[in-house]
Amino acid sequence: MEQLLYILPRGFLIGVLISAPMGPIGMLVIQRTLSKGRWPGMFTGVGASVSDLLYCLLTGFGISFITDMIDRHQLMLQIVGGIVLGAFGLYLFRKNPTRSLKAADGEAVRRSGGTYWGDLVSGFLLTVSNPLILFFIIGLFARFNFILPEFGVHHYILAYLTILGGAMAWWYGVTYLVNKLRRRFNVRSLWLFNRIIAAILIGMAAVGVGLALKHYLLV
Repeated sequence: MEQLLYILPRGFLIGVLISAPMGPIGMLVIQRTLSKGRWPGMFTGVGASVSDLLYCLLTGFGISFITDMIDRHQLMLQIVGGIVLGAFGLYLFRKNPTRSLKAADGEAVRRSGGTYWGDLVSGFLLTVSNPLILFFIIGLFARFNFILPEFGVHHYILAYLTILGGAMAWWYGVTYLVNKLRRRFNVRSLWLFNRIIAAILIGMAAVGVGLALKHYLLV
């Protein structure tokens, strides 16, 4: 039970944070929700979530091979993870997501048809084509110390399902909100929303690095 309480909130939060930054896929989900309806946008988000899960699996398996090293250098990994998370937050803070909308939608349309399956595949392809997300996921895994050496197979399965659940919950909430506010929604407001998400990431990174350094100095 203690390990479940450790995994569930961390996995869910990682899933949400991976999906939350409004890059091209976020813009595409919102654009499809506004122009085609909620479910095309939702299935686009599902495709993105599957891609994120794939990268999480690659990250987790890579980390599992070096669990001894993680155990020995846990504080250093948390510091490095915090720095990576902060760097991504700074990049996100300076990025204007609206510039990617037209290019992202055009690329996805070229790759898929007009069905829900096409929406899912295009969301997957658009997300999987950005392997730099690996660095963000590594930062999150390290920041939350998510993969522990004592985890069994059932813990790993639950952990990754929880991440997928967090990502799906994010897209469900986004498409629901955008659909409800269809007549009032201003895409330009994404710029402000993007900066709020970036500020949260930077704050989390700063707190994580600060706590790790404090613990290191006390030891």
